[in-house]
Amino acid sequence: MENKEKSQIQAIWFRFKKNKLALISLAVLSVIVLTAIFANVLIDPELVTTTDSSLRLKPASSEHWFGTDIYGRDVLARIIYGARVSLTVGVASVFGALIIGGLLGAIAAYFGGHIENIIMRIMDIFMAVPSLVLAIAVVAALGASTVNLVIALIVARVPQFARVVRSAILPIRNQEYVEAATACGTSNCRIILRHILPNVLGPVIVQTTLQMGHCIIQIAGLSFVGLDIQPPTPEWGSMLSEAREYMRRYPFLVVPPGLAIMTTVFCFNRIGDGLRDALDPKLKN
Repeated sequence: MENKEKSQIQAIWFRFKKNKLALISLAVLSVIVLTAIFANVLIDPELVTTTDSSLRLKPASSEHWFGTDIYGRDVLARIIYGARVSLTVGVASVFGALIIGGLLGAIAAYFGGHIENIIMRIMDIFMAVPSLVLAIAVVAALGASTVNLVIALIVARVPQFARVVRSAILPIRNQEYVEAATACGTSNCRIILRHILPNVLGPVIVQTTLQMGHCIIQIAGLSFVGLDIQPPTPEWGSMLSEAREYMRRYPFLVVPPGLAIMTTVFCFNRIGDGLRDALDPKLKN
């Protein structure tokens, strides 16, 4: 059994490696993640929040590789620490939505009937509202803070995960191994957690990866309108917002955070595409 699982993982990795762009994106994203994790080692934290009017709007130099912002803070330092904020909020939001949405989708697919109709109609109501608008409404209602931002992004993403998990479970809920577990008296909770959910990991992993990219964009968008992480904590969207009045004369203020958002989202999307192709059982080696 262990050898079979190992061979499956090797087959998935072999198919994933065929997608060179996805492989390069994985390498680039790994660098971004490691840079965010070890930000304290790479950059002096004082450079992130310390203001100095004498260094205001300085161009790139040997001391400040990406220049300084309107408050004299190092742009590169804020980009690196901003990556930590964006990725942390993104991961917390996506995995929170995955847990809640995944369980709701599994319950709806497994039990069916009125339970399925109630859960999925509620999900349809949430999906009728654009996710960014829904997130803005939740943050506006709860107030601008990191915790409230995570809650807003979770609420906006639960319906997508619920629908994906439900769609993946429907074809397998009447499989023999599920019926055998039911006949043995296994509880519904155990059947869902031990026998059903592990068999739908493929589409869930792909959806999780793609949602990370969407989440990074929404975090930046909410920051841009002032509904995200509050100053002086660095975040890519808030950096763009602070620099929008100076972008024509000082483009170095907007190019780095813009490229950081674009690169990170592109990497997540390409990795998601690569995983989708690698996990597709219809693909041939």
